[in-house]
Amino acid sequence: MAVGLYGLSFGALSVAAGLDLLSTMALSALMFTGGSQFAYIGVISGGGAPAAAVGAASLLGIRNCLYGVQLNAMLQPRGLMRPVMAHFTIDESMANATAQEDPGEQRRGFWAAGVAVFVFWNLATLVGALAGERIGDPKIYGLDGAALAAFLGLLWPRLRGREPIAVAVACGAATALVTPVLPPGLPIIVSAVVAAGMVLIRRRGGRG
Repeated sequence: MAVGLYGLSFGALSVAAGLDLLSTMALSALMFTGGSQFAYIGVISGGGAPAAAVGAASLLGIRNCLYGVQLNAMLQPRGLMRPVMAHFTIDESMANATAQEDPGEQRRGFWAAGVAVFVFWNLATLVGALAGERIGDPKIYGLDGAALAAFLGLLWPRLRGREPIAVAVACGAATALVTPVLPPGLPIIVSAVVAAGMVLIRRRGGRG
């Protein structure tokens, strides 16, 4: 319930970005990964093209692919259950499954978290979207800057240690430099390239 309630924010922000109720609900039901959803509407609200929004959302969703590799080996889904379990592979289902040692509890942890978050996230999205439609101009209430605040909230807990902070500072600087000259949505891709480059350089340096 606690995680699902963040869907209230997404629903309101999505409507504020110009998406209708059906599109907003489709994003929560089909994309179903909070960080990617916020990235998508962040680019759209900034005037970016849908292709740029999809690119930004996909970059943040890469971690789910890595989760899938580990969960596939751990839970060993078969047949039609593989795409179903792939859809419910999120941060919370991954964390609950890997926190258990017993195979049965691993499977129980995965489903309990995945299904619960899906239900509450989509319900909260609906409530947030319906409320957002009645708010009026989002700029009056400062909702036009809420997507940025959501990103900062997701990022801040991860800034532990010198390397994450250094990467964040470098990516922020790169984004600030290219934002005036690139269309909305592309600066985040530049930022991702900078981050990947820094990590590769550090790893090669460590091997050396």
